Amino acid sequence: SDSKCNPLCYCSCIYFFLSFQAPVPCEEKVVRLEAEIQGLREVINDQHHYIQELQQSQAQQLEHIPNSHLGPDNLYRDCSEVFADGNVASGLYVIRPDGSSTALSVYCDMNNGGGWTVFQRRRDGKESFDRAWVEYKNGFGDLFSPNGEFWLGNEALHYLTSQGDYDLLINMEDFEGNQRFAEYKNFKVGEEKDQYQLHLGEYTGTAGNALADTNGPPTAEQKWTGPGMGSNGVKFSTYDHLNDAAGDVENEDVRCIRHSRSGWWFSRCDSGNLNGHYYNGPYKAMADDGVVWYTWHGWWYSIKSVVMMVRAADLEHPPPVIPSLPGELDPGKAGGNKVDDLVNFPVLG
Repeated sequence: SDSKCNPLCYCSCIYFFLSFQAPVPCEEKVVRLEAEIQGLREVINDQHHYIQELQQSQAQQLEHIPNSHLGPDNLYRDCSEVFADGNVASGLYVIRPDGSSTALSVYCDMNNGGGWTVFQRRRDGKESFDRAWVEYKNGFGDLFSPNGEFWLGNEALHYLTSQGDYDLLINMEDFEGNQRFAEYKNFKVGEEKDQYQLHLGEYTGTAGNALADTNGPPTAEQKWTGPGMGSNGVKFSTYDHLNDAAGDVENEDVRCIRHSRSGWWFSRCDSGNLNGHYYNGPYKAMADDGVVWYTWHGWWYSIKSVVMMVRAADLEHPPPVIPSLPGELDPGKAGGNKVDDLVNFPVLG
C-alpha cells in the first residue's frame, strides 16, 4: 500500500543522500587542516624571529667582553693566529674574522698540528641538526661543553674562509671505534646571496672522497649533479630554503632534500651529509638521511662522531703542541685571549 515504504526506493534515497553529503565533512576537515598548517607556519616564523633576536643579543654581549680578555691589540682573526701567538691549549677563545661586525666565541683545537677553528661537532645525537635556514645561518648548539654538539654558523664560516686560503679537516669515528679523516685544500664558503656556496680543492685522507662532485669538474661518469651545482661548487640547502634548483622537480637531490630535515651542501643526495639525522650505526629509514660518509660506510650507516674544522693554509712553524686531556677546557696558563668566564654568554640551540 501507499503507507508502506518501498525498500528499493528507500535504499536508493539513502545512496543518493550519502553520495552527495559524504564529501562535505571531508572538505571541512581539509579546511581545518589547512588552517592548522598555516598556524604552524606562523609559529615557525615567530621562532625564527626570536632566534634572530637572540643572536643579535649574543653579538652585543660579546662586544662588551672586558678588554683584558681580548688581548692587547685587536682580536685574533681565527684559531690559527691564536696558535701562532703561542696559545697551545685547546679551548674557547674569542676571535673577530675580517668583515665580521661582531666577535665570535669559538673552540680552538690545538691538536693535529694546532690552530684549527672547529665549526661542527657531532657526538651523541643530543642536539638536533634538523634545523631551518636561519638557524644554520647564525649557528646553534652547545659550544661550551667539551663534547657538546653544535654548528658555528654559515655567516661565521663565510667570514672565516674569505680571509685567505684555508684547509678543511674532518675527523670521523664509527660505533666500532674505527677512525678516518678527510682533508681538503682551498676550503671556502660563499656569502648568503650565493647561498653559502661550497668550494673545495684537492682531497687527501683515509675516509674516501664523498664530496668528489664539489671539488672539481665532474668526469664523464659523474652525471648526477646536485641542486645549484656547477663548476663553482654546491650551494647550501635546508628543508625551508632550497637553492636555485628548487624548481627542478626532476632533480634527484631536490627530492632528497625534501626527505631530509638537515642543512647541507647536498650532492648525490646524502652521500656526504655530516649534518644528517643521528642513528646508532646501521639504520633503516624512508631515506638515507643519517650522518653519512658513503665512501667509508655506504649510505645506510650513520657515523658516531664527527668534528669539522678549518685552519689557515699558511700557518708556519707552529709551537710545540700540548695535547689537551679529555674533557679539558681550561688547562691553565693558555695566555692570549682565552675566555674563562664565557659561559655567561648564551649560544643558540
